[in-house]
Amino acid sequence: MKLHFYKYQGAGNDFILVDNRKNIVNHANPALIARVCDRRFGVGGDGMMFLQEKEGYDFEMIYYNSDGQPSSMCGNGGRCMVAFAKFLGVIDSETDFLAVDGPHYAKISEEGNWVSLEVINAAPVKRDGEDYVLNTGSPHYIQLTAGLADKDVFADGRAIRYNDTYKANGINVNFVEPQGEGYFVRTYERGVEDETYACGTGVTAVALAMAVHNKQTGHITTPIKALGGNLNIRFDYDGQTFSNILLEGPAEQVFEGEIEV
Repeated sequence: MKLHFYKYQGAGNDFILVDNRKNIVNHANPALIARVCDRRFGVGGDGMMFLQEKEGYDFEMIYYNSDGQPSSMCGNGGRCMVAFAKFLGVIDSETDFLAVDGPHYAKISEEGNWVSLEVINAAPVKRDGEDYVLNTGSPHYIQLTAGLADKDVFADGRAIRYNDTYKANGINVNFVEPQGEGYFVRTYERGVEDETYACGTGVTAVALAMAVHNKQTGHITTPIKALGGNLNIRFDYDGQTFSNILLEGPAEQVFEGEIEV
C-alpha cells in the first residue's frame, strides 16, 4: 500500500507524521517504522508519529523512535503534532491531547508555526556525581561542559547512555554550556542512537536542572540554543517543586508525499 505522510521539523528535530484517524495503518511494526525513518532508504526522520482519535481528547499522539520502537514523550514531536492537528483542522488555537505520558495542553500561534506545549511536572532532580538526572516525560542526563561546539557528542553521549547505570533502559544525554542569558545544548538521544539537532524534553530538563544548579526560584524563563534553532522554557519553581512548565518553539511542515510500504 501507499502511505501518505507529512514531514515536519521543530528546531531541526524532524518527524514523519501520518493522519491515522481512520486506523488504516497498523503501526505496531518496528521494521516498517525503521525503514521509513531511514535517511538513505526511506523518508528520513528522528521519529514517526500517528495522529489518532481518542475519546475525551482532541487527538492522541502515537510516537516511535527511528529504530521502530515505541518511545517515551517527545517534546519537539509533540509540538509538531499540534501544528499538524491545526493543519488538518482537528484543532484551532488550543488543544488537550493524549500522549504516552498522559494529557498535554498546548497553544499554537494563528500562523500555525509557534507552539507552546505543557510538559508534565518533572520528578525531583537527582545527582550522578557532578551531573544531573531527571525525567521530563523522557529520562535525561545533564552535564555542564566547556567548549561544547567542539565536543564529540556522539562518542561521549554514547558512553554515558551505555554505561552500567543506564544501558538497560537507556537515557538521553544533554551537554550544556552557558551562553548569553541562557544555554547552548547538544543532545545524544536514545532510540535514535545519535546526536539530534534538538530535543524538546532534553532542553526542558536542562532548564530545570540549571535552576537547581543556580538556586533560582520563582517564575523562570530560560532561552536555549540547540543545533537546529532556538527554544524557550518557562516554568515556576519554589525550591522543591516545578510547575506550569512550557516548552516553546517553532514547528514547520517541510513537505508531504507517499511511500510504498
